[in-house]
Amino acid sequence: MTSFKPRRLFLSSLLAAMGLAVPLAPAWAQPFPSKPVRIVIGFPPGGGIDIVARTIAPKLSEALGQPVIIDNKPGVAGVLGTNLVAKAPADGHTIFFGTTGNISINPAFMPNLPFNMDKDFTPLMLVASLPFLVYAHPSVPVKNLTELVAYAKANPGKISYASTGPGTLSHLVMEDLAASQGFEAVHVPYRAVGQAVLDLVAGRIHAFFAATGGVLGQVRDGSVRALAMTSAERFPALPEVPTMAEAGVPSDPAIAWIGLFAPAGFPQDRIARVADETGKALAVPDQRRALETAGFTVVGSDTATFRALLASDIARWGGIIRRLGLKPES
Repeated sequence: MTSFKPRRLFLSSLLAAMGLAVPLAPAWAQPFPSKPVRIVIGFPPGGGIDIVARTIAPKLSEALGQPVIIDNKPGVAGVLGTNLVAKAPADGHTIFFGTTGNISINPAFMPNLPFNMDKDFTPLMLVASLPFLVYAHPSVPVKNLTELVAYAKANPGKISYASTGPGTLSHLVMEDLAASQGFEAVHVPYRAVGQAVLDLVAGRIHAFFAATGGVLGQVRDGSVRALAMTSAERFPALPEVPTMAEAGVPSDPAIAWIGLFAPAGFPQDRIARVADETGKALAVPDQRRALETAGFTVVGSDTATFRALLASDIARWGGIIRRLGLKPES
């Protein structure tokens, strides 16, 4: 059989000697992935989004044939990590897990962001969701959400509540509840869920809207009390906890979600590859069980469904921020 490699090498050398460039294959035409894949997370280790990423990373690495590195870049309610990805090459080797706060809320709450969510990112998949619950310390003399509202009205300004920072979902849900029900509460922002939970358990704050994942253990051991869920249906891991509507305080359902994104311009074939392998990792029984035990609802949606959720969420939370006049210093 005749080999053409020597001839190609000769022609390449001849062209180079004549000062003519030999065209290289574009980045998108090269094998993917060709180096480790980095998943950026704009929040500290240990939170819900970090748990999801680290749970599926080993299977994703195995499927892609390259290490998958979790890179936590916390700061400014997820802005630092999000901006890093916005400026990264769109070759598929840098992706990130975003959540309701830094994707749906930040653009309205922080109008001078250094990136544009519509132009700088490609949504890939809704990975998982978590219903929010309203929790109270046992020292607060209430057993359900209706009683908490009544107690807050009878004691204006004496109820304190935690959030994971101004403009986060835990902040907006409580402010919306307070405005709709006509009571005042003192906002105590924290940098991370773990810090807020510690102070809730210690009784230094009275209440906290938070996702199920970070507080399940404390509910089960009785150190905090779960009053109601923000989802449309009860959560299987806590079937005794009613929804807000069942508790007598109707409200539009609110969930925290975790989604997979890439920089804008991400090649379509690589979108399909990353989304497909992520979906397979989520479907592995041990992986799925671990996430469900931690309080997550595993989703693994298609891109179109995820885009529709994003549009709805951005409109909703932006509307609440404008209606309540909330600003970063709130």
